Amino acid sequence: MMNKMNDAMGMVLVAMVVMIASTTEAVRVRGGPVVKTKTFLSPPFFLRPGGVSDKYFDDVDFPRGHVALKSFNGDLVDESGAPVPLHEAYLHHWLVFPYYADKSNKSHHLPGPTNSGPCTDTLGHYFGLGAETRHTNTWVPDPYGIEAGDPARAPAGYEERWVIDVHAIDTRGAKDKEACTECTCTSYNVTAETPAYLGGVDCCYDGTRCKVKDAYLNNGPRKLFLRYNVSWVEWSDDIVPVRIYVLDATDKALLEGSTKPACKVEYQVQKCSAADRARNNCVDVMATKEMVPYGGDLVYAAAHQHRGGIGSTLHGQDGRLLCKSMPIYGTGHEAGNETGYIVGMTSCYPEPGTAKISDGELLTIVSNYSNERQHTGS
Repeated sequence: MMNKMNDAMGMVLVAMVVMIASTTEAVRVRGGPVVKTKTFLSPPFFLRPGGVSDKYFDDVDFPRGHVALKSFNGDLVDESGAPVPLHEAYLHHWLVFPYYADKSNKSHHLPGPTNSGPCTDTLGHYFGLGAETRHTNTWVPDPYGIEAGDPARAPAGYEERWVIDVHAIDTRGAKDKEACTECTCTSYNVTAETPAYLGGVDCCYDGTRCKVKDAYLNNGPRKLFLRYNVSWVEWSDDIVPVRIYVLDATDKALLEGSTKPACKVEYQVQKCSAADRARNNCVDVMATKEMVPYGGDLVYAAAHQHRGGIGSTLHGQDGRLLCKSMPIYGTGHEAGNETGYIVGMTSCYPEPGTAKISDGELLTIVSNYSNERQHTGS
């Protein structure tokens, strides 16, 4: 049930979320059920300057019953409910996924359904974002929805519950904020298993601490929460269910002739060479191919990138552009507009019927990062 993010030699996280509805089902029209929206709070977690919290919270508040999820948005807040700016507490990522709990003993868990992508061992979540969460649209357009809570799918004696993973880094007083948010191993005094691993989530795990200035060493922790808004409708036959595919640009399995996914989740962006710099070509490109077993109409897509990201694209087998998701960088100081941070990613909503994907089609995922400087676990 606890599918934590496993990491290899990666540093920069990149994934694209794709939602596809069966073309044969898309002719149905939804009858207009009432959209419900509710705001919830995760259990609290505590961070002192430089501190890292990466915790999994079981049985969180979530819509119950057989529903169609329409959107999920998160926000890091303090105990007064005020949004916390990224330059104080960096929201590295949050992930949401279902599991099955024993009705008579909630401590007994079984794995729940995952998304339909190839990386279910590492990226099996239904929803997940990071610092860009405040300005990334996750709305699933009508008449589509993400089916959840179907009692017929639960094993006998079990019911669906939800878990949230929240990974946050307190950068108040940090000697190097960028190094803290990119999880460079030297900033955390963590020795990686391999010398080539310079940074990533293996070096900023729960309970570690980034280097801070002397004046902040003895500062106490503060209480934080993930505040999340969920929109949904009650399930009906008028809902067109979508399949979620989380595609990882580091998964080179098909390119290497393997049938076993090799989703590294993150990778290192090397600094631009002198020759490329002279040509003004300091762009690192990571690309791969993924096979989608069940096609249909593409109804939504959006990428996830960290600092240094300059956009990601999704292409069909014939090279046609299916989605271009671009980062939104902040220009101010307030929460949601922090200079130098990605505060949003643009989402793709193709016109109905204009972005069809065939069963078994090979899709290409491309992630572009500026490599004016080296990037690790950004």
